[in-house]
Amino acid sequence: MAKLRLPGSSAKSPPPPGPIEDELENLLPDDDGEGARMGFFDHLDELRKRITRAAIALVIGTLIGIAAAQPALEYLVQPYCEAVRDNVIQTDESNSAVVSDNDCRLVSLGPTGGVVAYFRVALTIGAIIAVPTVTYQLLMFIFPGLTRKEKRLVMLSLPAVMLLFLIGVAFAWFVLMPPALGFLEGFQATLFKPEWTADLYLSFITSLIFWMGAAFETPLVFFVLGLIGVVSVWPLIRNWRIAVIGAAIAAALITPTIDPVNMFLVMGPLMVLYALSIVLVFIARRIARIEDEPVG
Repeated sequence: MAKLRLPGSSAKSPPPPGPIEDELENLLPDDDGEGARMGFFDHLDELRKRITRAAIALVIGTLIGIAAAQPALEYLVQPYCEAVRDNVIQTDESNSAVVSDNDCRLVSLGPTGGVVAYFRVALTIGAIIAVPTVTYQLLMFIFPGLTRKEKRLVMLSLPAVMLLFLIGVAFAWFVLMPPALGFLEGFQATLFKPEWTADLYLSFITSLIFWMGAAFETPLVFFVLGLIGVVSVWPLIRNWRIAVIGAAIAAALITPTIDPVNMFLVMGPLMVLYALSIVLVFIARRIARIEDEPVG
């Protein structure tokens, strides 16, 4: 039977999908929300498989980290040496102080202190290497309950998520680390003689680097959630007090010490990222043509 056409209506067919869309069509399942029909124990079994694969990726990454821990440790100690050198020069009136290699070595308390510090760095390297695999396994677990549009948006945002993680790592290392170490090394130098232990120093460095990398992913996560209509702008704005408390708790967990200086160095960027997330959610909902609820 021939289809009736209204006067002035267009019979143009939609544009053919591009190469990226073709690849996504091959990757994504055909049915929307298929996983919602899985049983409870099926979900548990699927979760077990995903966690196991993510753990295997972490183990493989840690083995690689063990092999790369020695040069990584030498690189991580460099900011400490620079902070010590600057502190010695500032406290020496003749500016003729010389920092030896022994001055740059971290203190190890206890027979296993150096071993713990070494494997802490190896585990951090392994976690960074395993981030893509862990992210993929998490997506594969939640994908069956998403629609094709949501799956496509998540897959397209995955490379940007990894890029933002690396940007966060670079930001923590090159922007946050030098002033933080310089301040902590030179704080009340006439009263205190800083001798940092390897365990506390490396715990501070690795925690700040890894979790700042993870924090830099949050704006893009909110952007994708805004595209699919899960979050909106006004609830994020109204709940800014909760965001401040959450940032303070996250900063306390990221930094191994309880002093306010280290917490503020982490909490400040977290609040900036939250503000950026609100802007990206606003843009995302405009792109998706989703109306925001009125302020009330």
